[in-house]
Amino acid sequence: MNRKKLQKLTDTLIKNCKHFNKFEVNCLINLFYNLVGEVTERQGTTIGLDRNAFRNILHVTFGMTDDMIMDRVFRGFDKDNDGCVNVSEWIYGLSVFLRGTLEEKMKYCFEVFDLNGDGFISKEEMFHMLKNSLLKQPSEEDPDEGIKDLVEITLKKMDHDHDGKLSFTDYEQAVREETLLLEAFGPCLPDPKSHMEFEAQVFKDPSEFNDI
Repeated sequence: MNRKKLQKLTDTLIKNCKHFNKFEVNCLINLFYNLVGEVTERQGTTIGLDRNAFRNILHVTFGMTDDMIMDRVFRGFDKDNDGCVNVSEWIYGLSVFLRGTLEEKMKYCFEVFDLNGDGFISKEEMFHMLKNSLLKQPSEEDPDEGIKDLVEITLKKMDHDHDGKLSFTDYEQAVREETLLLEAFGPCLPDPKSHMEFEAQVFKDPSEFNDI
């Protein structure tokens, strides 16, 4: 990308991105282009991180291991659904991922957990996510039964209007009462340690960020 175009992009991102300052936006843009590698820009093609490259970052840098959740996080970043995260989506996504307010994080987590995008987290979706994120216990009883019980307990705690599924309003109310429920169905935000390490590394000198 030529300098002029890059400068314009940087200015736009700085203006619209309330959680990063100018230096940080520049660092994240540099990191993005380091990660994408030397790709020649062709007319009509988007330069970006595809699903695999993005999941690799989530796994290596932020310690995520749950395939289903990583896939949903990718979709959360990829706002235009074109199958890759472009530089703007990268900056805006990381803004919430790393430094979002509770409101922004609730909206983001809810979208991650609403697997089919219908505006509700259903019993089936809870079951899939909890089954995925719980360690398989080698025991006699049917593990699915334990997960079904957990879904019922979760609904009892979070389903304020008792319609058998979670709307955003239910979820928001539950999280405001008990912040730990923000990631009730799986870890989709970075843990504090990897968050601090990422920022310390990237905002020092992004060209040294070669652990990925």
